Amino acid sequence: MDSAQLLSLVGAMRSRKVAVIGDVVADEFVYGRVARVSREAPVLILEYDSTEVVPGGGGNAANNVAALGGQAILVGVIGRDEAGRRMSAALHARVHQRGLVRAAGRSTPVKTRILAGGIHSAKQQVVRIDRAAGDSFDRQARAAFERQALSAALRADAVLVSDYGSGLVTTSLVSKITTGLRRTGRSIPVLVDTRYRLLEFRGLTACTPNESEVEQALGVRINDSLPVLERAGRDILDRTGMKAVLITRGGRGMALFEPNVRTVHIPIFGSDEIADVTGAGDTVMATMTLALASGAPFEAAARLANYAGGIVVMKRGTATVSAEELRRAVRSDTNAAKAGAAFRRPGTARVTAKVGAAFRRPKTARRERG
Repeated sequence: MDSAQLLSLVGAMRSRKVAVIGDVVADEFVYGRVARVSREAPVLILEYDSTEVVPGGGGNAANNVAALGGQAILVGVIGRDEAGRRMSAALHARVHQRGLVRAAGRSTPVKTRILAGGIHSAKQQVVRIDRAAGDSFDRQARAAFERQALSAALRADAVLVSDYGSGLVTTSLVSKITTGLRRTGRSIPVLVDTRYRLLEFRGLTACTPNESEVEQALGVRINDSLPVLERAGRDILDRTGMKAVLITRGGRGMALFEPNVRTVHIPIFGSDEIADVTGAGDTVMATMTLALASGAPFEAAARLANYAGGIVVMKRGTATVSAEELRRAVRSDTNAAKAGAAFRRPGTARVTAKVGAAFRRPKTARRERG
């Protein structure tokens, strides 16, 4: 894939608008310093340091769209509570919040991560506490959410559906969105990121499941088996009618499947010494969607998403990737590939052999001993 094409796409993202529709979560990080072991139980006692609340779920995807230079229209349901206010305040300036439905009597879903460490060591997650808002939405909140979702889709260059399993996102809603787009003659990418219902959404542009979600959906074990991976990817394509399926495989990289096209295996970018995978799937999905909205073919969009994923897992907590970070990643990868090719060229090999021979000549060896 031409690096100039990828860099051009990063620039084209700036003018694109993505409707991010679905589950919005407040990611809370509580930091503490290890003081001692408790006498009450074999557990650590932490001295409280600080608390940070950032957008998670669809909110994180929207923040990633904005960080990459695009504009996001965020549509979801949150509560009129402190968690909702703090999450909302942490949204990027290019995230439009008018589509957020603030429901009275409903709490904002919160995922609290407790991180512990010493003064001179990185803080590590020791426990996570989830406070779900329940899986039932009153009629008024759901109706308002669906109105905002349809309105946002009709104003966007692409749609990203974020389904974390709360019951807010339904196949019926997604069908209404795609029908509404067809009626207005708008042909834009519609992608879905779903944790538990991978096979229920059909006829969309693409999905980006991770390997464990694929295994759960199909009842298979992939591990290092490329034949099993190939069958699984093709099976999802056939059963969902997607135009593309991008399976993320952690340290094994990604695999892109398209109908009647050879599978593209993309190696991991960067180090496999991962710092934190929190929210990495949101980053991959946001980058893929924004790239397709900018006119990228599937392979180019997948490669940009791979770069973004490789960058964000080296950051701690729920993080984003900027357009400049993405450009640097493309350039550094291209330069590394060129350097590797230079060492593999026959002429370079001959030069290297001559240099090595010079160091092995008896005269040189005698000089080294003296």
